[in-house]
Amino acid sequence: MSKRARTQVSRRGFLAGTAAAAAAATVPAIGQAAAAPGAAAATRPNILLIVTDDQPKQTDWALQKTIGWLAGQGVKFSHGHVTTPLCAPSRSSIFSGRHAHNHGVRNNAASAALDQNTTVQRYLKQAGYRTGLFGKYLNSWNIADAPPHFEDFALLQPGYVDAKWNVNGAVQTINGYTTNIIKNRTLSFLDKAATDTRPWFAYVTPYASHGPRTPEAKYAGTPVPEWNGRPSVTEADRSDKPPYIQDATGTLEDGKRIRAEQLRVLLSVDDAVQAFKDKLAATGQLDNTLVIYIGDNGFGWADHGWTAKSVPYSPAHEVPFYLSWPAGGFGAGTVDDRIVANIDIAPTILDAAGVTPNTPQDGRSLLSSYSRDHLLVEWWKQGTAPDHRTWSSYVAKDEQYVEYYKLHTDAHGTVSGTGEVTFREYYDLAADPHQLVNKLYQATPAQERNLGIPALAAQLAADRVG
Repeated sequence: MSKRARTQVSRRGFLAGTAAAAAAATVPAIGQAAAAPGAAAATRPNILLIVTDDQPKQTDWALQKTIGWLAGQGVKFSHGHVTTPLCAPSRSSIFSGRHAHNHGVRNNAASAALDQNTTVQRYLKQAGYRTGLFGKYLNSWNIADAPPHFEDFALLQPGYVDAKWNVNGAVQTINGYTTNIIKNRTLSFLDKAATDTRPWFAYVTPYASHGPRTPEAKYAGTPVPEWNGRPSVTEADRSDKPPYIQDATGTLEDGKRIRAEQLRVLLSVDDAVQAFKDKLAATGQLDNTLVIYIGDNGFGWADHGWTAKSVPYSPAHEVPFYLSWPAGGFGAGTVDDRIVANIDIAPTILDAAGVTPNTPQDGRSLLSSYSRDHLLVEWWKQGTAPDHRTWSSYVAKDEQYVEYYKLHTDAHGTVSGTGEVTFREYYDLAADPHQLVNKLYQATPAQERNLGIPALAAQLAADRVG
């Protein structure tokens, strides 16, 4: 089979080949429910989707309870990514299972571009699920507007303390730490299962670990493990990087500060996740609840001088990603090394719920054995500043190819520009995981051919319109 071959088998076939098969054997083939509407409805899982904000991958220290549950009694995806490292585009990909170039939310101002009829919450509500949203929704969303297809919601205007909320249509200020308010609202939603027998979908999305990264009072000043950077932080020569990265000014001390602040605010998220587990166990819902945890994008700790997201380097688009569903055969504590992404979440949820979407999706169910050999990651610059930061990238486990373009978007996500390629990067991730050496810098045509660049460029061009 060629390097770029892809395989799709049924979820039942996949489970039969794993240690989880015994646990799954007594569970109806939920994925078949789409072919037989209403079949085994009583076995449809509850779904708890937890999405954090700006959480990079190397934050395990703050999530010991979360990891103990979701990785220790579920699946840890070691190659988890987002397809656009920016909040609203990534969340729209989570909802729709589509790349940003297909759902249209190419920047944080363009949330209105998302077709709400394509979202996982719409499909689940239509299929009889009780739906709830607790926390942040989409950037640029008007706090007074109800989030579509959620019947119970506490919508947060981003903030950490004494923030503004829309609670089921009533805009109000609620005093307190927002992660704890989200936790308590979610716990109340889970309790309602005692009187409402419908399966439920809870979208839970704290503001952590987004700036200003204000910790809960009990965690302010908490000591965190020492960290002295990584090679990408202390990179001495960035002459092979695009101009805006050459001009980046983030330092190791900046990275240390951001990391410490993120870890402290994530401690409260960890407490909330533990509370969810305890509630599910106490109410008898733990076994048949599909839980997914992901960050909406990563964040640079001064890697290549960059202290944000939005770049094609690994810290920006690699994220923590966990799944647990004991009744579905995903409760054993395994590591899955497939390349997986936020676009796979909606297909996974709908597969588990036995719902077939009538709109296209780019992702694939994580409950199957589908394995991609690479992922499209893309980002658009908003506005007409002179630098050219719109880019797309072919990301595999062992290599990454990046192109920058003369393109920009307006506030509606509409793209303008010539599309001319202005800069390219290629990294051998096996030998250079910190992306220090751009092998296309001053490369000859023969060297480019030896690296396989023509084929990578052709595949990237196809992915961008796929």
